[in-house]
Amino acid sequence: MVKTVLPIFLGALILYMIYADFDFTQLWSALQGMDMFWFAVSTFFGIMSHVIRGWRWKLTLAPLGYRPSSSVCVNAIFVSYAANLVIPRVGEVSRCVILEQHEKIPFAQSLGTVVSERLLDTLMVLLITAVAVILQWPVFCTFLENAGFSANSETLFSSMGGWLIILLSTAAIAVLLYFLVRKMTLWKRFKSFLSNFIVGVMSLSKMKNGWLFVLETVGIWFCYFMQFYLCFFCFGFSEGLSLEAALLLFVAGSIAVVVPTPNGAGPWHFAIISIMILYGVAQTDASVFALIVHSTQTLLVAVLGIYALIMLQIGKTINKRTDL
Repeated sequence: MVKTVLPIFLGALILYMIYADFDFTQLWSALQGMDMFWFAVSTFFGIMSHVIRGWRWKLTLAPLGYRPSSSVCVNAIFVSYAANLVIPRVGEVSRCVILEQHEKIPFAQSLGTVVSERLLDTLMVLLITAVAVILQWPVFCTFLENAGFSANSETLFSSMGGWLIILLSTAAIAVLLYFLVRKMTLWKRFKSFLSNFIVGVMSLSKMKNGWLFVLETVGIWFCYFMQFYLCFFCFGFSEGLSLEAALLLFVAGSIAVVVPTPNGAGPWHFAIISIMILYGVAQTDASVFALIVHSTQTLLVAVLGIYALIMLQIGKTINKRTDL
């Protein structure tokens, strides 16, 4: 109960702090003026990021002797991201459950491959972050000051407001880690589970097509970035922002979603709005951009999750009839 209610409450609280004085009539005007071509292309990259992640997951399972259906792997990814909207971080578990139900692959082993994936994704985030910070070091430093790391901050978010958001986010991460550690303690009681888990983690070292795994990893993050970057061209106030600016904003958003709120709601908006203002975008326009982009991307995740559940159920029904 706490794991479900707390993230939603935290996200809602931070969003309220950010949009308390926002005029929502301007949101409708921005929606009417959106360039839907670039929005459609952005959506395509968003879908492809999940599809490639499904393909990559199938690749990591091959060294374990499993050949799951590509469609099941991709649909499991769709469901996992949708599940994270309800309970942050539960998606990793849900996709392994789906694979066990539909492909008879042991839960522990598939979870081990997920851990391997996440470790490499973390390295990608660190690499992209390093590049973005180096290229935009002055802007990055100013963002930290305005977020509450400077007593002289007088911009969009006061020092007190920035610190409050940071403290709330830190507290949420601490609660998440508590539940994860508690679960790990329970897992350690099952030697067979741990054995399969380790096998899954080590699957990458046995992979024959390592180059393809790297290529797909780069492809995933390229699609993530393009999904975000192309949204700049949907609005007149953001289409002039540079590629370097997009990279820093993308990194800030990627780090913000670590906070366990539904799809990073709240912290993501705070980071995007704060940095866009530093690039000369008006506060109202930055608020509109963050709200529309995050809402549409969240809606996409939800729709894909519903689609995947329907397709998985259809596949399950067909298999039952075939067995008869």
